[in-house]
Amino acid sequence: MTERHKDRPWLMRTYAGHSTAEASNALYRRNLAKGQTGLSVAFDLPTQTGYDPDHVLARGEVGRVGVPVAHLGDMRRLLADIPLEQMNTSMTINATAMWLLALYQVVAEEQGTDVAALQGTTQNDIVKEYLSRGTHVFPPGPSLRLTTDMIAYTVHHIPKWNPINICSYHLQEAGATPVQEISYAMATAVAVLDAVFDSGQVPAERRGEVVARISFFVNAGVRFVEEMCKMRAFGRIWDRITRERYGVGDPKQRRFRYGVQVNSLGLTEAQPENNVQRIVLEMLAVTLSKDARARAVQLPAWNEALGLPRPWDQQWSLRIQQVLAYESDLLEYDDIFAGSHVVEAKVDALVEQCLAEMGRIEEMGGAMAAVESGYLKSQLVASHAERRARIEAGEEKIVGVNVFETTEDNPLTADLDTAIMTVDPANEARVVAALHAWREGRHEPRAVEALAALKKAAAGTDNLMPATLECARAGVTTGEWAWALRDVFGEFRAPTGVSGAPVAVAAAPGTPLALVRSKAAHTARELGVGRLRLLVGKPGLDGHSNGAEQIAVRARDAGFEVVYQGIRLTPEQIVVAALAEDVHCVGLSILSGSHAELVPDVLARLRAAGAGDVPVVVGGIIPSADAADLRAAGVAAVFTPKDFGITEIIGRIVDEIRTANELDPLEVPA
Repeated sequence: MTERHKDRPWLMRTYAGHSTAEASNALYRRNLAKGQTGLSVAFDLPTQTGYDPDHVLARGEVGRVGVPVAHLGDMRRLLADIPLEQMNTSMTINATAMWLLALYQVVAEEQGTDVAALQGTTQNDIVKEYLSRGTHVFPPGPSLRLTTDMIAYTVHHIPKWNPINICSYHLQEAGATPVQEISYAMATAVAVLDAVFDSGQVPAERRGEVVARISFFVNAGVRFVEEMCKMRAFGRIWDRITRERYGVGDPKQRRFRYGVQVNSLGLTEAQPENNVQRIVLEMLAVTLSKDARARAVQLPAWNEALGLPRPWDQQWSLRIQQVLAYESDLLEYDDIFAGSHVVEAKVDALVEQCLAEMGRIEEMGGAMAAVESGYLKSQLVASHAERRARIEAGEEKIVGVNVFETTEDNPLTADLDTAIMTVDPANEARVVAALHAWREGRHEPRAVEALAALKKAAAGTDNLMPATLECARAGVTTGEWAWALRDVFGEFRAPTGVSGAPVAVAAAPGTPLALVRSKAAHTARELGVGRLRLLVGKPGLDGHSNGAEQIAVRARDAGFEVVYQGIRLTPEQIVVAALAEDVHCVGLSILSGSHAELVPDVLARLRAAGAGDVPVVVGGIIPSADAADLRAAGVAAVFTPKDFGITEIIGRIVDEIRTANELDPLEVPA
């Protein structure tokens, strides 16, 4: 029997990083020894948003959701003993992507690596930050310039590097339908490519090289057939755009190249063991179809709805990939869906709908104009609200959440405090101390001169990468680099999409929302006000605003006056707004793990201002022990992913307002 030829497996990555550069380096080397074939670096929120660890907004966030990289010394320690000439490294970084690539390049040079041989990807998709992830820093125009300059630089100097990963992953996390995910990602790619070619930094004969280095980072949900067809539609549309709009003749340069992280939105806190089969199904959607197979895959861990995964949990996810690639016969066959009339009909329909939506965005002036107008954000908020409404109504079934909820005791979560990884709270102080030592030890005149040159370049038209590289070599810090550009470009607060979102849940008599509206109106009358007022706050740097937006929209529909100012606020700013608006409740949303630092700060400031009787509720990924601590500190209620009924949450908020104001419990009859 002759042995079948097997295709090469996709790159296998584990998205990882935490605490310190040293701890993350040790984790990377362990994962590589387990058979991981590429690096995927998770940076903490201060690094992603251009703050040093000692900035007020970084409090509680340092090393929480990724590794802190504040300067060249951190990057050296992060990559120690990892041969970069042999590595394919993905860095999930956007607003500060140019800075992190510069640090990476300088470390590679110090290792003796030819930078032209470096392979990897910087995510660098700023549009989806305005829409879904929230780590943007600068306004759309300057952000697009940073991306443009980086692409031009890499084409000339690091030709194997993917300078941008058009990222539809977070669009799906924010509620995007397959049509929205494809359309918004493709509109972003068009905006980026148009900007690169209009800049004049790449000659016309090298357009194909630019297109060939554009990669995508997508999401795969549990609706297997739809997700697989989505990937085929992605490839078909990309081939058409690059051929017709940009005149790229080489089919290899037009190939749709993508990596994938499968869906985290669908991971559940209830019966979290079910997340394993969800992850497997989602991986199959991007691997079974050879003609639309991912080039790189990273899988979440089964317990990510509970908190940070441990190394063992990450190993489990890596082994899922390895079993499929090395034990199954998947890689021995041509595309097994070729010729399927069901698949072709679905792909044709997706392509038609996506081209129509892309046409609407083009008529608005393109992706950047659609961001600034708030159109894209409001569409995502609306589609997410519709999905949540389907789940609450039981129309969209989630095993263990709204169907088949009975369960045996779970040995995996018998001790919740050890079922996830925790970051030592003392870690932040150590990182801050190391930062201060770095600043004291560098050659200050060179750092000052490098920052002045960066500002000058930003105020002009020069490519910003050379000045950024000099900043890296001079010992400039992440926050200093970003603040120099803030001084020139300014900062940007993206539209929240809340006010423009349509009503997603019916409020006909007898419905749950109608009952909550009646309860809220009755309570407002008892308090002698027109409407109850709720402040929804996002303290710290957590930009995952989807949950906060859904609470804000549903509270609005329940008759509340909602105060929501978007992301990235200090506890002081939140309390000032709560006092100015004379709110009846403060709702805080935190998914980054900084709740232990930031929530008590808000409580203390309210008490100091004489508003300690205003109830504070908190929502997010909060371990049970932390939830108990928050309630003991004075938080009225804690909501986690298992509390999926948003209307019920709003009803609970009304109850907490009544309790705080010493009103009798109120049951409104149907």
